[in-house]
Amino acid sequence: MPPVRANRPLLFVTLLTALLATACSEQKEDTAAYGDLAFLNARVYTLDEQMPWAEAVVVRDDTIVYVGNGPGATGLIGSTTRVMDLGGQLLLPGFIDAHAHPVAGGAYATALSLDTWGTVDDWVEAIAEYAEANQDAELLFGYGFLATTFGPVGPTRQLIDAVEPDRPVLIMDEGFHAAWANTAALRALNITQDTADPVPGYSYYKRDANGDATGYLLEGTAGMAMDALDAITVESVVTGTGLIVDIMNRYGVTSAFDAGIIENTGVESVKHILDSIEANGDLTIRLVGSSRPETQEEYLTAVDTAELWRSKLKGERYHYNTLKIPNDGTVEGRTAAMFEDYQGEPGNSGETVFTEEQMTHMIVDAASRNMDVHVHALGERAIHETLNAIEVAREAHPESQTRYAICHVQVITDQDVPRFGELDVVAQSTPLWASYDTYGRQFVSEDQFNRFWRYKSLEDSGARLTFGSDFPASGAGTLGLSPIVQIEMGHTRQEYGEPDAPVQPRESERLSVESLVRGFTIDAAYQLHMEDQIGSIEIGKKADLVVLNQDIFEVDAYDIHRTEVVVTVMDGDVVYER
Repeated sequence: MPPVRANRPLLFVTLLTALLATACSEQKEDTAAYGDLAFLNARVYTLDEQMPWAEAVVVRDDTIVYVGNGPGATGLIGSTTRVMDLGGQLLLPGFIDAHAHPVAGGAYATALSLDTWGTVDDWVEAIAEYAEANQDAELLFGYGFLATTFGPVGPTRQLIDAVEPDRPVLIMDEGFHAAWANTAALRALNITQDTADPVPGYSYYKRDANGDATGYLLEGTAGMAMDALDAITVESVVTGTGLIVDIMNRYGVTSAFDAGIIENTGVESVKHILDSIEANGDLTIRLVGSSRPETQEEYLTAVDTAELWRSKLKGERYHYNTLKIPNDGTVEGRTAAMFEDYQGEPGNSGETVFTEEQMTHMIVDAASRNMDVHVHALGERAIHETLNAIEVAREAHPESQTRYAICHVQVITDQDVPRFGELDVVAQSTPLWASYDTYGRQFVSEDQFNRFWRYKSLEDSGARLTFGSDFPASGAGTLGLSPIVQIEMGHTRQEYGEPDAPVQPRESERLSVESLVRGFTIDAAYQLHMEDQIGSIEIGKKADLVVLNQDIFEVDAYDIHRTEVVVTVMDGDVVYER
């Protein structure tokens, strides 16, 4: 009888095979628990009050599954996990642009873009060069001029006629509240001495002493001209929006509020545009959008229209569920509604688009339907009347889930500052504009100029602030899409990178970097009604993240704008990597 030990090799192989099979089975099961993406050795600013800072984040699919220290993350790292050792770089929630026009901006992605801070001669030369480079174009279309650069008269058709007299030329201003047209464009639009102004003093054609249109089109007349001249096509919008979203990702933006798509675009056309962008794989941001009434007469149907948009315009990454109300114009156009007349223009204190009663009707109706409301108001009177309407809505529907935001908020009275916090109204603005306003100062009183962009006062009174680019109306081209540049300027109230530049009064209105980051993340998520999904780095939230190459909390204030985005993650996917 052979010794028992002679069977040991066979027994050993059998046991080893069983152990390996068990191990492989366990590894296979454990793989599902591993992360797809892990960030280690990072400075993670979470915006989570319970744990403001961390050093590691792990993502599985589209969700954050771990936030904490490095050793704690190692158990979630497997052979298929992509590990990024950040070497101490800053990791933030993905930036949220709380007020932009990415789809409308897409329509201008291939248009002539003027340097807003250039001279009139620069712009005329740029138009000439664009005309030469686009000889087959029937219409020459662009944007970006600053109306105040022309002086009180504003832009004139003769300036463009000198370089392009034959084809229509239409150039929108930097805020898309006005347009500059040549004689050929006015002729194509059939603008004569007998053409009535849609809203005298607000939406109108500026005229010379003879009653002829000068080529300066204010407010609604600019949009009407775009429509009549077919300045925008569906194809250009779809293609251009993809380009704009790509730029937003490069700046670390993963979500945005669309404060108004192209004017007079029906719901079916908008759905076609958005579905096309999403189907192309180009919608690598989350998009909350809005419907807006275009004329005063629409105030009775505005909420019904917004309800239609809310029900029909919803995709995997977009939902147009908000009522946007445009209630005044701009300071540079002297159409923002004020309590006193503009300097040198007796009798002109600007105009509101809607009466306070009409505004109240729309906002109360929206509150009854739990529909969020976003109101454009720059001037102190427009802001005051909007707050009054919101106060009525709060009293009429105290149980409503509606969230209110007033955007731009350029000039606010002392009495209205605390009302933002008291009524839980989001103050939404663009820090890029908070540098010294040499041009705007000439139109307002010293008191009004000292009440521009009251960010810190609003914060101190308990208001929630959110920030956005207002692209393409920011006046800085695609650079306006950069939250990093905006953060520096909101912090210094000066031109970025220029410590000797004048400070926009009041210096006390400067915000901390932490406050500005909040306004681009968790508070912006609140405005979008999505703070339970995005805006902070917490377990269970969507994996929208941005890595920066330097710590914006630690670097010199005037070097913040030099910060570069290293990686942008949206829905767990790397959508930009430097």
